Amino acid sequence: MMTDPLGDMLARIRNAYQAGHADLACPSSQLKLAVARVLAEEGFLSSVEVEAHEGKAQLRIRLRYGSDGRPIVDGMRRVSRPGRRVYVGAGEIPRVRSGLGTAVLSTNRGVLSDRNARAESLGGELLCEVW
Repeated sequence: MMTDPLGDMLARIRNAYQAGHADLACPSSQLKLAVARVLAEEGFLSSVEVEAHEGKAQLRIRLRYGSDGRPIVDGMRRVSRPGRRVYVGAGEIPRVRSGLGTAVLSTNRGVLSDRNARAESLGGELLCEVW
């Protein structure tokens, strides 16, 4: 039984980048889809699609590489875990790598990037950081 599905998705993305894959597939959920869409909006992923595979929804994530073939993502870290939830207020949202990265938050208005959460003065659960 998997206790941290979002952590599993982030590990799959990290591993796919390290192996040089063009895309990857993982089981879908509303939270994973929302986080992947935020990462795609921020430019870390090429695209995110939901497709049916053997009767179950599956996320198809296309990775993004630079013109020199290097991965766009240098690193990612799961902040709030099932054993230790991390909540931040609107004024406490961290700047990842001095603004070069992004933090993903779960707010009462949905899953947002740190920039959008600051603009709307929203705090919430700090899910992960990507740089």
